[in-house]
Amino acid sequence: MSTDPPAYLLSLQANIRARPIPWDGAVRAGHLTEGQLKKIKSVDKVRKEQRRRTVEEDLPAFRTLLLGDPGDGGDAAVLDTARKRVDVVQYILVLMGDLLDDVPPLAPALLEHPSPYDAFLPFLRASRTTGGGSKSTLVEDPIPLLASAVLCRLLSAALTAPATTNAAPTASSAAATSTNRPALEEEVGKALPKLYSYLSLLSRSSDSGLQDIAVQQYSALLRNGQSRRIFLRQRDETVAPLVETLRAAAGLEKSGSDYGEDAATVWSGAAAAPASSTVRSAGDSGGGGVGLQLLYHVLLVLWQLSFEGVWVGDELEEAYEIIPLYAQLLRFSPKEKTTRVLLSTLRNLLSSSSSNSSSTDPSSLSSSSSSTLLLPAATLARLPSALQSIRSRHLTDPDLLDDLQALTTLMDDYCRTQTTFDEYAAEVRSEHLHWSPPHRNESFWRENARRIVDDLHGELLLLLAAILAKPWEGNKTVLAVACNDVAWLVKVLPQQPLRDRLEKLGLKARVMALMADEDQAVRWESLRAVGEWLRYSFSA
Repeated sequence: MSTDPPAYLLSLQANIRARPIPWDGAVRAGHLTEGQLKKIKSVDKVRKEQRRRTVEEDLPAFRTLLLGDPGDGGDAAVLDTARKRVDVVQYILVLMGDLLDDVPPLAPALLEHPSPYDAFLPFLRASRTTGGGSKSTLVEDPIPLLASAVLCRLLSAALTAPATTNAAPTASSAAATSTNRPALEEEVGKALPKLYSYLSLLSRSSDSGLQDIAVQQYSALLRNGQSRRIFLRQRDETVAPLVETLRAAAGLEKSGSDYGEDAATVWSGAAAAPASSTVRSAGDSGGGGVGLQLLYHVLLVLWQLSFEGVWVGDELEEAYEIIPLYAQLLRFSPKEKTTRVLLSTLRNLLSSSSSNSSSTDPSSLSSSSSSTLLLPAATLARLPSALQSIRSRHLTDPDLLDDLQALTTLMDDYCRTQTTFDEYAAEVRSEHLHWSPPHRNESFWRENARRIVDDLHGELLLLLAAILAKPWEGNKTVLAVACNDVAWLVKVLPQQPLRDRLEKLGLKARVMALMADEDQAVRWESLRAVGEWLRYSFSA
């Protein structure tokens, strides 16, 4: 797993560290106090060993410096004092990041503050006036970027903190105090949505460097169930941009929760553009491709989400059709490390069951709860054939091979229990009709037409009507296949009550209207459906 910090952020921080800061002038202007400056200078531009020793010897004082004294009339946080000085605020935020890196006990000590994030959250909304008088955008402003990096470190520490977090006893702290877990979770619950909202702006940026910062911070934050649930509650902000990145990497059209003109390719398992045309190395530029490192980091975020169990998979499938997307990515995965994360995510999602959906152990391969939505989607997307293709590659990673075998076994077991009718029903429920074998098989229709009409109070018939009611501008194949199915129903079950039922659902009027559709295949199939209707009308 890559843990290299984003180059964009490292470059920004290095640039700020090199800038001279007129500290004495800031004190004279009231933007710092003498005491604050003394503390800053004691840890600025010194060796790591000295910095660590200085902070550890007086953790409460540095907590007050960075977060303020929570008591009435107590000292303000240094960022509040320096708020009007952009250069000082930027420098202190970088210094705080360095302190958190160099002094491990500092983060737990800061979390003992009753409001450990309040000093940073206002900077996520910051915008400042540039030299020309215009305001810089939030994405362009380095202050929110630097504040988010510090917040990410603190929140990550809080999310992984034990039930009690004790600051080490020091000369100035005879006894350590403990952090109350419910209070800590409450503060996290207030701060985390705001940080996610800011990071979502970066993830939507056209700058891959900013995107990578957002994705790596997401990964650092998705450490437990609380952070993952909040992330999913904000999925329009958080998950949607990541899915768009994956679609671009797969060479697919970006179109919300649908695949537009690429739907037939994705759901039939046909080959799309090779990954080499859309996935590039992190250092390449141009072409609108997705950097390999960015792709890997996005996959890691969704892998972390997959540990929440089948309910996550259902949400992701309903909103973004994640299973066919992953099947498509598998076919053209450019590196073994991306293939490993893809397989592990699919295993987590597909192997979840009602008995272990709350567990993070993916070893139990039961399909009892995931079979309703996820396993049918995997079958329709031709995941078994994608897995078979992967087997032909020269792969050496033991975890990858274990996941590959587990998924293959799971899919084989599921497919053995499925009939042709089950496959057809799953396809209709997915709404992504394509020319799979049942649609043109007369034997299938003669054996199953009555089930399609009657089973579950006509659920499939109602779904077929709902599918036909949509325009499907990006994927006319769906309309053509649906008209074909109506034609077969009328042909095989010509009884007047059924035709009346189809008319009440609006199917006859809809297929007649589609005879004027611009798509030739839709016109032909709708004409055939109307022809079957008229044939029996005249016979009657």
